[in-house]
Amino acid sequence: MAQVPVVRVCYLYPRLLSVAGDRGNLFALLQRCAWRGIDYTVAEADVDEIPNFSETDIVLLHGGQDREMTAAARDMAAKAGPLTEAIENDTVVLAVCAGYQLLSHYYAPVSGPPIQGIGVLDAMTEGGKKRFIGHVAVECGLSPGQRHQLAGFENHSGRTWLGKGAEPLGRVIAGAGNNGQDGTEGARYREVYATYLHGPVLPKNPWLADHLLARALARRYPDFGPLAPLPDHTESQAQVAALRLARHQASGWRAAAAAISRFALQRPAPVSASAQRPGGMARSPLGDIVDGVDASVPDQGLQMPEAAGSAEPR
Repeated sequence: MAQVPVVRVCYLYPRLLSVAGDRGNLFALLQRCAWRGIDYTVAEADVDEIPNFSETDIVLLHGGQDREMTAAARDMAAKAGPLTEAIENDTVVLAVCAGYQLLSHYYAPVSGPPIQGIGVLDAMTEGGKKRFIGHVAVECGLSPGQRHQLAGFENHSGRTWLGKGAEPLGRVIAGAGNNGQDGTEGARYREVYATYLHGPVLPKNPWLADHLLARALARRYPDFGPLAPLPDHTESQAQVAALRLARHQASGWRAAAAAISRFALQRPAPVSASAQRPGGMARSPLGDIVDGVDASVPDQGLQMPEAAGSAEPR
């Protein structure tokens, strides 16, 4: 009889780090296993609990507020050794927002001491006074020759910069991403996938959920083969709606910039001006690439209310 595969999930700090619906990532992974007849187990580990990472296939580490993140950072010192060893042995990790920062070198808030991470991700985060809040669209290429779009909602004030030891999870099409400047979003190292995207991110991006499951299964069961496809009609609709919201938001920014520029052009020049610089139409930092966000996908009658922001303080 063929061996029934089992996916072993470890959910770190479920009581400390689970804002903005991030626990939905766990539900998405388990449901997609169940639909395929794949068994699973879930081990939750809070403060003072060190799980057996060597028997773990997927680790989840989600977002949280300053106080909760500080408590988790203190506890991570005891978990750092076995968790780092598991990561170096290609255990799959999904880290969201504060979880992303806890795997990095540090997060330095605008006020207060830096919060130290375990440094397995070559990245650092500096606090900023402006928050990045809104819908995000990202282009990812996690597998050779395959391009996917990732949709989610960001709400963070930290600016994350990647070192040479990490590569971005993807490139921003709409939104701020890691820092609002270099066009990157998230980070990758071995089988670590870090992102600022809430929502939660996996239910509306089933391709990423399946990528994590496939990598975890291939590590433990080399002969398992590809995952059986799922219909994913509802999930695809959710992703299309999220991508369209990101595009609409970015188009709004561009329209606002153009309106401001037109207003500036129409104002009479000051009487005392001796050298007035001619105005020009303002251009969105996103350029025109936002117009390419899955625009060929029909609306399918979707109603797309604006999503509410999360309480995530990062």
